[in-house]
Amino acid sequence: MCGRYVSARNDHELKLFYAVQHRVGEELAPSWNVAPTQTVRIIRDHQDDGQVVRELRNARWGLLPAWAKDRKMGSRLINARSETVTEKPAFRSAARRRRCVVPAEGYYEWTAANGGPKTPYYLHRADNEVLSFAGLYELWPEPDIPDEDDPAKWVWTCTILTRPAPEPLAYIHDRTPVILSEGMVCDWLDPAITGKAEVRGMVDAIPDPELAAHVVDRRVGRPSSNDPRLIEAVR
Repeated sequence: MCGRYVSARNDHELKLFYAVQHRVGEELAPSWNVAPTQTVRIIRDHQDDGQVVRELRNARWGLLPAWAKDRKMGSRLINARSETVTEKPAFRSAARRRRCVVPAEGYYEWTAANGGPKTPYYLHRADNEVLSFAGLYELWPEPDIPDEDDPAKWVWTCTILTRPAPEPLAYIHDRTPVILSEGMVCDWLDPAITGKAEVRGMVDAIPDPELAAHVVDRRVGRPSSNDPRLIEAVR
């Protein structure tokens, strides 16, 4: 799974990296310990007067399908299994029509050897470049706000796809985020790709990630811990 990640680049850097044309919402502070249900940044493409516009905006991490009864469901949907994402009711509509990228520098996983205490690892690209997590987003109608024309009515939420970890990473955790290569970002975001078979083929074609990993301080387990030292190797 992906339960904590790092998002330390500023909006300007992300706008240049992804060729973003429009920013919606306030800039978020850098975070070295992003946790579920927090507000995060997503990138999406959408049609506007016949033109495709790339947008950077904020969303709550934890998907809320439009039919969710309350916000509690989101905490259970921080990840979506790539193997079933086009089939599961919570994800299949978003997989076809509301795909996004969740930008990150790396993520944390915990492993336990021989039944001992869990050890946190930080996984990242060897060159420390941006990771493009394949994500989905949804707009959930806030029941306490009656006017559907009011932007405050709609709560933007997102989830991160996961897949079985390749052998070099499986000793840490059996799942890993689905990470898009730079050449696949445009296809993943393309609002014209809506067919179930097309989306399934695109998910299946995403290559395994090649990541470096090292042990980090157990402080990453505390949401209140948030500083650059969290990603430093401790051994």
